[in-house]
Amino acid sequence: MTIAVDVDLLRQHRLSLRQTFASVGMLVLYLVATKDAFISRIFFFNFVPWLYVALLFSHFYLPGILSRRIFNRDDKTLLIGSPQKASQLRGWLRRKSEIGLRTVGLICDDPITQTEDGVPVLGTPNDLERVIQENGITQIILLEFPLFAEVNWGIIRVCDQLGIRLLIVSDLEEKLRHSVTHFEDDGFRFIGLREEPLENPLNRFFKRAIDLAIALPVILVVFPVLAILVWLVQRLQSPGPLFHVQTRAGMQNRIFHIYKFRTMRPDQAEEARQATDRDERVYPIGRWLRKLSIDEIPQFWNVLRGDMSIVGPRPILLNEEAKYGEYYGLYTTVSPGITGMWQVCGRGNTTYEERLQLVAYYVRNWSIWLDLYLLMKTARIVLFGRGAY
Repeated sequence: MTIAVDVDLLRQHRLSLRQTFASVGMLVLYLVATKDAFISRIFFFNFVPWLYVALLFSHFYLPGILSRRIFNRDDKTLLIGSPQKASQLRGWLRRKSEIGLRTVGLICDDPITQTEDGVPVLGTPNDLERVIQENGITQIILLEFPLFAEVNWGIIRVCDQLGIRLLIVSDLEEKLRHSVTHFEDDGFRFIGLREEPLENPLNRFFKRAIDLAIALPVILVVFPVLAILVWLVQRLQSPGPLFHVQTRAGMQNRIFHIYKFRTMRPDQAEEARQATDRDERVYPIGRWLRKLSIDEIPQFWNVLRGDMSIVGPRPILLNEEAKYGEYYGLYTTVSPGITGMWQVCGRGNTTYEERLQLVAYYVRNWSIWLDLYLLMKTARIVLFGRGAY
């Protein structure tokens, strides 16, 4: 119990600190912007610690005080399920006890008198009606998702007849051995395997708007000039086609051709082999094109066509699905990108698995702000000449 309270206090302490720093930061910005000299610095430095104390009190102590005053009731709660499932709910039950939820006991099939947490076992599912009447139960919590066996139908029937509130703990993630998400669409409720923010049409509209706002000027203004310069360089050092074209798999496994300025000699380019620093296949100025990421500019045409996005997962080479393992499904739910978490955050000593996890994080937590952050980080990398190899 003490450990749990300490953990809760530590969590609220961190939250209060973050809110204090955010509030003080906004106040400082306001004072600087308005050049306000009315607020004394002594008041300001005394205000900060008291703000933290007030926030910590409101987060950790105030909810319990208000709960006891407002929710002055006694919900006698009966748990139904295994002792192991009951122990998983221990912290939640303790917190809810502050608003009057009192755990009376557990019903299970195990031949024990009480759980390791001290919750008394009052009988088996066949004793349900007797236990409810003898203990004045007002609420039942079913500790796992019912598999629609006859005993579960019986529990639902008894709760309906006696007016007992029934709650069911969803353990689909445990049963499926995979995270799940719940959402509603046009009056129907669905369960999915993952959060997909870009399934929201409004989010897709904003992302596409950013793509077009950046790609169109690049193709109309920057691309023609660079295409002429790269063509001249190639004529001098490595005659051959202007573009290097690869076949990649995109969103929903759609096949498309990705375009880059060719930086390798045409008779030595190996599509499946990743280029490295001082790669003998790259002609001299081609190294600078790669270092400054100029070779990526034609991909903005792929963005205009809708094959790619400016920010997204790394485009997948064909026949490399096995390398992505369980992450492959995530990769194909969004459009691949010119830049992304893999390209700007997966540098240095990160492993292949860690890079895949970065992309999984991006897909599950997409936001406009995350895209803008990655674009700014990409610009810094390009300006300082640390392009991909």
